Amino acid sequence: MNDVIASALSPASFLTVGHALKISLALGPHKAMYGSTLLGWKDHAWLVCEWPAQLGHDADIPRGTPCTISYLHEGKLVGYRTDIRDLVTSPVPLLFIAFPQNVEEMHLRKHARVSSCEPVLLMRQDAGSGSASSNYAGGMLKDLSLGGCSVALSQRPSWLRPGATIRLEFELPGLGHVTNLTGIVKNADAKDDHCLAGFEFQFDRMEYIEYRGWGGSVRQAVEQWTTQKTPPALPR
Repeated sequence: MNDVIASALSPASFLTVGHALKISLALGPHKAMYGSTLLGWKDHAWLVCEWPAQLGHDADIPRGTPCTISYLHEGKLVGYRTDIRDLVTSPVPLLFIAFPQNVEEMHLRKHARVSSCEPVLLMRQDAGSGSASSNYAGGMLKDLSLGGCSVALSQRPSWLRPGATIRLEFELPGLGHVTNLTGIVKNADAKDDHCLAGFEFQFDRMEYIEYRGWGGSVRQAVEQWTTQKTPPALPR
Protein backbone atom coordinates (compact mmCIF):
# COMPACT_ATOMS: atom_id res chain seq x y z
CA MET A 1 0.00 0.00 0.00
CA ASN A 2 1.37 3.46 -0.84
CA ASP A 3 2.43 5.59 2.14
CA VAL A 4 1.54 9.28 2.28
CA ILE A 5 4.15 11.40 4.03
CA ALA A 6 3.64 15.03 5.05
CA SER A 7 6.83 17.06 5.39
CA ALA A 8 8.42 20.47 5.26
CA LEU A 9 10.68 20.92 2.28
CA SER A 10 13.70 22.65 0.87
CA PRO A 11 12.69 24.71 -2.21
CA ALA A 12 15.47 23.20 -4.31
CA SER A 13 14.28 19.68 -3.51
CA PHE A 14 11.42 19.72 -5.99
CA LEU A 15 11.27 22.92 -8.03
CA THR A 16 12.38 22.72 -11.64
CA VAL A 17 11.53 25.21 -14.38
CA GLY A 18 9.46 23.44 -17.02
CA HIS A 19 8.02 20.92 -14.57
CA ALA A 20 4.47 19.81 -15.44
CA LEU A 21 1.88 20.75 -12.79
CA LYS A 22 -1.75 19.82 -12.27
CA ILE A 23 -3.99 22.53 -10.79
CA SER A 24 -7.29 21.60 -9.13
CA LEU A 25 -9.74 24.34 -8.13
CA ALA A 26 -13.42 25.22 -7.92
CA LEU A 27 -14.91 27.60 -10.48
CA GLY A 28 -18.38 28.41 -9.28
CA PRO A 29 -20.27 25.22 -8.42
CA HIS A 30 -17.92 23.05 -10.46
CA LYS A 31 -14.54 21.53 -9.63
CA ALA A 32 -11.98 21.55 -12.41
CA MET A 33 -8.48 20.19 -13.06
CA TYR A 34 -6.03 21.77 -15.49
CA GLY A 35 -2.50 21.12 -16.70
CA SER A 36 0.16 23.83 -16.49
CA THR A 37 3.94 24.35 -16.46
CA LEU A 38 6.12 25.81 -13.72
CA LEU A 39 7.96 28.89 -15.00
CA GLY A 40 9.66 30.15 -11.84
CA TRP A 41 9.28 31.00 -8.17
CA LYS A 42 10.28 33.25 -5.28
CA ASP A 43 11.32 31.24 -2.24
CA HIS A 44 8.64 31.15 0.46
CA ALA A 45 6.50 33.66 -1.47
CA TRP A 46 4.99 32.39 -4.72
CA LEU A 47 5.20 30.10 -7.73
CA VAL A 48 4.49 31.37 -11.23
CA CYS A 49 3.12 29.06 -13.92
CA GLU A 50 1.51 29.22 -17.32
CA TRP A 51 -2.14 30.20 -17.43
CA PRO A 52 -3.97 26.96 -18.28
CA ALA A 53 -5.09 27.31 -21.88
CA GLN A 54 -8.44 25.66 -21.10
CA LEU A 55 -9.47 28.56 -18.84
CA GLY A 56 -9.11 31.26 -21.46
CA HIS A 57 -7.43 34.60 -20.81
CA ASP A 58 -10.58 36.31 -19.57
CA ALA A 59 -11.60 33.72 -16.97
CA ASP A 60 -12.44 35.32 -13.62
CA ILE A 61 -10.43 33.66 -10.84
CA PRO A 62 -10.65 35.75 -7.64
CA ARG A 63 -7.47 36.23 -5.64
CA GLY A 64 -7.43 33.89 -2.67
CA THR A 65 -9.26 31.10 -4.55
CA PRO A 66 -8.20 27.79 -2.90
CA CYS A 67 -6.51 25.27 -5.15
CA THR A 68 -4.40 22.13 -5.02
CA ILE A 69 -1.13 21.68 -6.89
CA SER A 70 0.14 18.19 -7.71
CA TYR A 71 2.98 16.81 -9.82
CA LEU A 72 5.21 13.77 -10.29
CA HIS A 73 8.75 13.94 -8.92
CA GLU A 74 11.26 11.07 -8.76
CA GLY A 75 8.60 8.37 -8.63
CA LYS A 76 6.40 10.20 -6.12
CA LEU A 77 3.06 11.97 -6.43
CA VAL A 78 3.60 15.27 -4.63
CA GLY A 79 0.90 17.78 -3.76
CA TYR A 80 -0.06 20.67 -1.51
CA ARG A 81 -3.04 22.92 -0.80
CA THR A 82 -2.59 26.60 -1.59
CA ASP A 83 -4.41 29.58 -3.13
CA ILE A 84 -4.26 31.91 -6.11
CA ARG A 85 -2.19 35.02 -5.33
CA ASP A 86 -2.48 36.92 -8.60
CA LEU A 87 -2.99 36.55 -12.34
CA VAL A 88 -1.63 38.44 -15.32
CA THR A 89 -3.19 38.34 -18.78
CA SER A 90 -0.76 40.56 -20.73
CA PRO A 91 1.67 40.31 -22.40
CA VAL A 92 1.70 36.62 -21.40
CA PRO A 93 -1.01 34.88 -19.35
CA LEU A 94 0.52 33.89 -15.99
CA LEU A 95 -0.83 32.52 -12.73
CA PHE A 96 0.81 33.24 -9.36
CA ILE A 97 0.27 30.67 -6.61
CA ALA A 98 1.26 30.78 -2.93
CA PHE A 99 4.52 28.96 -2.14
CA PRO A 100 4.09 25.67 -0.22
CA GLN A 101 4.88 25.38 3.48
CA ASN A 102 4.28 21.63 3.63
CA VAL A 103 3.74 18.97 1.01
CA GLU A 104 2.32 15.46 0.92
CA GLU A 105 4.21 12.74 -0.93
CA MET A 106 2.96 9.37 -2.14
CA HIS A 107 5.49 6.86 -3.43
CA LEU A 108 4.29 5.36 -6.71
CA ARG A 109 7.15 2.98 -7.37
CA LYS A 110 6.86 -0.54 -6.02
CA HIS A 111 10.48 -0.35 -4.87
CA ALA A 112 12.12 2.59 -3.10
CA ARG A 113 14.70 4.32 -5.30
CA VAL A 114 17.78 5.89 -3.73
CA SER A 115 20.36 8.30 -5.11
CA SER A 116 23.72 7.01 -6.27
CA CYS A 117 26.85 8.40 -7.88
CA GLU A 118 28.85 5.43 -9.14
CA PRO A 119 30.44 4.81 -12.55
CA VAL A 120 28.56 2.25 -14.63
CA LEU A 121 29.52 0.35 -17.78
CA LEU A 122 26.83 -0.51 -20.33
CA MET A 123 27.25 -3.19 -22.99
CA ARG A 124 24.83 -4.05 -25.76
CA GLN A 125 23.41 -7.56 -25.59
CA ASP A 126 23.96 -8.29 -29.29
CA ALA A 127 27.62 -7.25 -29.18
CA GLY A 128 28.60 -9.26 -32.25
CA SER A 129 28.68 -6.42 -34.76
CA GLY A 130 30.82 -3.32 -35.00
CA SER A 131 34.08 -2.52 -33.21
CA ALA A 132 34.56 -3.52 -29.59
CA SER A 133 34.52 0.09 -28.40
CA SER A 134 31.20 0.79 -30.15
CA ASN A 135 29.51 -1.95 -28.12
CA TYR A 136 30.26 -0.25 -24.79
CA ALA A 137 29.23 3.02 -23.16
CA GLY A 138 30.21 4.54 -19.83
CA GLY A 139 27.96 6.61 -17.62
CA MET A 140 27.09 7.55 -14.06
CA LEU A 141 24.54 5.70 -11.95
CA LYS A 142 22.08 8.36 -10.72
CA ASP A 143 19.66 6.25 -8.71
CA LEU A 144 19.02 2.61 -7.97
CA SER A 145 16.20 0.38 -6.77
CA LEU A 146 15.47 -3.33 -6.73
CA GLY A 147 13.44 -2.81 -9.88
CA GLY A 148 15.92 -0.79 -11.91
CA CYS A 149 18.10 2.30 -12.19
CA SER A 150 18.73 5.47 -14.14
CA VAL A 151 22.04 6.31 -15.79
CA ALA A 152 23.42 9.64 -17.06
CA LEU A 153 25.61 9.54 -20.18
CA SER A 154 27.46 12.28 -22.03
CA GLN A 155 26.32 10.75 -25.34
CA ARG A 156 23.64 8.23 -26.26
CA PRO A 157 24.91 5.34 -28.40
CA SER A 158 22.65 4.34 -31.28
CA TRP A 159 21.86 0.96 -29.69
CA LEU A 160 20.57 2.53 -26.46
CA ARG A 161 16.87 2.75 -27.29
CA PRO A 162 13.63 1.76 -25.52
CA GLY A 163 13.10 -2.01 -25.51
CA ALA A 164 16.77 -2.85 -26.05
CA THR A 165 18.47 -5.39 -23.75
CA ILE A 166 21.64 -4.11 -22.09
CA ARG A 167 24.14 -5.57 -19.65
CA LEU A 168 25.30 -3.38 -16.76
CA GLU A 169 28.39 -3.40 -14.55
CA PHE A 170 28.74 -1.19 -11.45
CA GLU A 171 29.90 -1.04 -7.83
CA LEU A 172 27.71 -1.43 -4.75
CA PRO A 173 29.94 0.37 -2.22
CA GLY A 174 30.59 -1.83 0.79
CA LEU A 175 29.05 -4.94 -0.78
CA GLY A 176 30.74 -5.76 -4.06
CA HIS A 177 31.09 -5.30 -7.80
CA VAL A 178 28.07 -6.27 -9.92
CA THR A 179 28.76 -7.66 -13.39
CA ASN A 180 26.61 -8.83 -16.29
CA LEU A 181 23.29 -7.60 -14.86
CA THR A 182 20.63 -7.54 -17.57
CA GLY A 183 18.52 -4.41 -17.98
CA ILE A 184 15.73 -3.48 -20.38
CA VAL A 185 15.85 0.12 -21.58
CA LYS A 186 12.58 1.79 -20.52
CA ASN A 187 13.44 5.29 -21.73
CA ALA A 188 16.42 7.24 -23.09
CA ASP A 189 15.95 11.00 -23.18
CA ALA A 190 18.64 13.15 -24.78
CA LYS A 191 18.80 16.70 -23.38
CA ASP A 192 21.36 19.27 -24.47
CA ASP A 193 24.77 17.64 -24.02
CA HIS A 194 23.74 14.56 -22.03
CA CYS A 195 21.34 11.61 -21.96
CA LEU A 196 19.38 10.11 -19.07
CA ALA A 197 18.35 6.47 -19.53
CA GLY A 198 16.11 4.31 -17.35
CA PHE A 199 16.54 0.53 -17.01
CA GLU A 200 14.39 -2.28 -15.63
CA PHE A 201 16.45 -5.11 -14.13
CA GLN A 202 16.02 -8.71 -15.27
CA PHE A 203 17.57 -10.95 -12.62
CA ASP A 204 18.67 -14.61 -12.90
CA ARG A 205 20.29 -14.10 -16.30
CA MET A 206 23.89 -14.99 -15.40
CA GLU A 207 24.60 -11.82 -13.38
CA TYR A 208 27.08 -12.14 -10.54
CA ILE A 209 28.76 -10.11 -7.81
CA GLU A 210 32.36 -10.07 -6.59
CA TYR A 211 31.81 -10.11 -2.84
CA ARG A 212 33.37 -7.88 -0.20
CA GLY A 213 33.04 -10.29 2.71
CA TRP A 214 29.33 -10.75 2.01
CA GLY A 215 27.44 -13.66 0.49
CA GLY A 216 24.27 -13.70 -1.56
CA SER A 217 22.83 -13.07 -4.98
CA VAL A 218 22.92 -9.83 -6.99
CA ARG A 219 19.23 -9.35 -6.28
CA GLN A 220 19.82 -9.67 -2.54
CA ALA A 221 22.81 -7.31 -2.73
CA VAL A 222 20.82 -4.60 -4.54
CA GLU A 223 17.92 -5.00 -2.11
CA GLN A 224 20.21 -4.77 0.94
CA TRP A 225 22.12 -1.77 -0.41
CA THR A 226 18.97 0.23 -1.23
CA THR A 227 17.39 -0.67 2.12
CA GLN A 228 20.47 0.65 3.94
CA LYS A 229 20.31 3.90 1.97
CA THR A 230 16.54 4.49 2.26
CA PRO A 231 15.79 7.09 4.97
CA PRO A 232 13.14 6.13 7.55
CA ALA A 233 9.65 7.48 6.94
CA LEU A 234 8.87 10.70 8.78
CA PRO A 235 6.26 10.42 11.57
CA ARG A 236 2.81 11.56 10.59
